[in-house]
Amino acid sequence: MLQLASGMGRLGTESAFEVLARAKALEAQGRSIISLSIGQPDFQTPAHIVEAAIKALKDGHHGYTPANGIPQVREAVAADLHRRHGAEVDPANVLIVPGGKVTMFFAMLMFGEPGAEIIYPNPGFPIYESAIKFTGATAVPLPLVEENGFAFKADDLLKLITPKTRLIILNSPANPTGGTATKEEVQKLVAGLAKHPNVTLMSDEIYSEMLYEGRQHESLLRYPEIRNQLILLDGWSKTYAMTGWRMGYSVWPKSLIEHATRLAINCHSCVNAAAQWAGIAALTGPKDDIAKMMKAFDDRRRFVVAELNKLPGVSCITPYGAFYAFPNIKGTGIKSKQMEVSLLDEAGVASIAGTSFGSYGEGYLRISYANSKENIAEAIRRMGGFLEKRRKAAE
Repeated sequence: MLQLASGMGRLGTESAFEVLARAKALEAQGRSIISLSIGQPDFQTPAHIVEAAIKALKDGHHGYTPANGIPQVREAVAADLHRRHGAEVDPANVLIVPGGKVTMFFAMLMFGEPGAEIIYPNPGFPIYESAIKFTGATAVPLPLVEENGFAFKADDLLKLITPKTRLIILNSPANPTGGTATKEEVQKLVAGLAKHPNVTLMSDEIYSEMLYEGRQHESLLRYPEIRNQLILLDGWSKTYAMTGWRMGYSVWPKSLIEHATRLAINCHSCVNAAAQWAGIAALTGPKDDIAKMMKAFDDRRRFVVAELNKLPGVSCITPYGAFYAFPNIKGTGIKSKQMEVSLLDEAGVASIAGTSFGSYGEGYLRISYANSKENIAEAIRRMGGFLEKRRKAAE
């Protein structure tokens, strides 16, 4: 038998891709499946971005680029962050990477090792916990609860810090809950971190432009007092419907950017050249398509919450960010994983169990409303039929 490194046994997965594969297999058998599982916009990348990539290829951008990204795209990132957050960012501290997960792994590899502790949101993006455990570090969950809108409380987080804490991970707006941090709590956290200058913070802000009802994103880049402790994760996938382009970026403290770049050289050499030119077009070009997409998401968000709350045993608070609802299914008496499996097999609806995002996700289900309103309506109709059938069977 092949002898694998022990770390492979600690590596988890992202269930959304497993559910997607099962859904596709059922479709291949002729089943009608509606997917409310995968976290990607159901919109095409705007045409001017695609054209920029085509032009880059025609212009001969076919070779390696600098490991940290071409200067033009790093400058565009710095300018965009200044426009959105009022933050001064040195393009030299920007690293272009093939998707957001790369930044996560680089941060974990830098700070995770046996004996170290890393705090992460739970329920949260599953790769956080998986990558922490892979490094041998102890994963310390920060519970996010429905009563707080699935947003972190600074006092709760600060209490988790110990002399072993190396890294804190935050995500707002959040996957899987749509929860958003308030300015008040961010300010409390920043003030509290003054007592912990040796703890690094990775802020995952990939959904930072996906907010509703006038909510404003409070980027941690706005606070110069923690910039030497802050790693920012962001990118193009969600806002610009560019999931398949694999384009992300990170902003690192000056003391860490050389280490991050060295990891990039060892890991992937550089990011696709033409995609980087497309990234520039996205950041500097028109935003009309993005506004249309967000209007559609907002309409679906209101609709899906209202319809979920009509289902027996189900309740759902209103999310204010991203494109996920996180309904409470405890009233159905069905565990999260069982609900995921049964909805797919019996009702033809693909969703993700809350436990796929951590132990504190038990009793919840992630619903992605990155699908048409018509499909969402049909999916919830099927869910209602499934729950009614279960109720009658139990009588």
